[in-house]
Amino acid sequence: MFKALIVEKDEETGKTSASVQQIGEDRLPEGEVTVAVEYSTVNYKDGLCIGPGGGLVRNYPHVPGIDFAGTVEASSDDRYKPGDKVVLTGWRVGEAHWGGYAQKARVKADWLVPLPAGLDSRAAMAVGTAGLTAMLAVMALQDHGMVPGNGPVLVTGAAGGVGSVAVAILANLGFEVAAVTGRPEQESYLRDLGASEIVARDELTEVTRKPLEAERWAGCVDAVAGAMLGRVLKQMKYGTSVAAIGLAGGAAIEGALITPFILRGVNLLGIDSVMQPYDNRLRAWERIAKDLPMDKLEAMVQPATLEDLPQLGKDILQGQVRGRVVIDVNA
Repeated sequence: MFKALIVEKDEETGKTSASVQQIGEDRLPEGEVTVAVEYSTVNYKDGLCIGPGGGLVRNYPHVPGIDFAGTVEASSDDRYKPGDKVVLTGWRVGEAHWGGYAQKARVKADWLVPLPAGLDSRAAMAVGTAGLTAMLAVMALQDHGMVPGNGPVLVTGAAGGVGSVAVAILANLGFEVAAVTGRPEQESYLRDLGASEIVARDELTEVTRKPLEAERWAGCVDAVAGAMLGRVLKQMKYGTSVAAIGLAGGAAIEGALITPFILRGVNLLGIDSVMQPYDNRLRAWERIAKDLPMDKLEAMVQPATLEDLPQLGKDILQGQVRGRVVIDVNA
C-alpha cells in the first residue's frame, strides 16, 4: 500500500473532490517502468486537475501531478534498471495518465529520462516541467542566434515557475535580463535571481495603435501571450526571436503580419514541453544541470506535502504561488 492524492468525480453533480488515500499497486496503470516517486511539483495544469471542475482530467478516479522524479523500482525495459534515478515531464502524465502525486507511478519507458549528474530528485523537481520549458525556450533562442551583449532579454510572467527559472538561467549565461511583473513586491526576488531591470506589467499592456515601436529587446521568453505579446513583438530588435511558452493572457495577439515579422525579421518560436523527443529532453536536462545555478534555484523553492495539494491547487489558479512548489510525496 502507498499514499496517493486521488481526485474523484461525483457522477450526479459533476463535482470533483481530492483526498489523500492508501491504495495498492494493482490500481496503477499499465507501463514498462514502476518508479518509487520521491518528489513532484505544482503547476498550473495541476491546479486545473485538482480544482472542482476537474479541468483537464477525462477519466476518474485520477492521480494528478504532471511531473515527478524518483528511483526505478521495477522495469521490463533494458534501458532502466532498479535503482536508476529518473525524471519524467510531459506526455500528458497527470492528465490522461496517472501522475506524480503518489508514492509510486507506472509509466512507459519512453517517457522517462535518466537524471543527469549534478541533480538529485529534489533538485530535479525544483526545476520540474516549468524549468524544463524555460531551458527549452533559452535553447531555442540561442539556436536562433541570441548571444549576450546585444541588449536586454525580456522575460514576461517572471515571478512564475517558468519565468523564475528563465531569469536565473539567462543571468547565469551572461545575458542582461529585464523581468516583467505586475507585483512590485517581487522586485527583490527577481533581482536576486539575476534580473538587472524590472518592467511593470502595465507598461506592456497599455493599448497603442503604433504598428512598430522603438527597438528594445534582444530576445524574449514569453509566458503570458495575449495583449502583452502583441506589444512586445512591436518592440523587438531586428532579427531577434520570441520564445512563446504560455497563454495565461489569452490566445489572441494584436498586430499586423508585416510588422514586425517582415519589416524586422522577428521570429516567433512556439515551445511545447509535452512531447519533446528523447534527445532534446536529455539535452535540456543536461543543460539545466550545467547552466542553472542551484543556489538561486533553492531561493525559488517552497516545500509542501500531498496533504497541502487541495489548497495549493486553488492558490496556483488564483496566481498566489511564487517560484517553484516542491512536493515531498513521502513526508
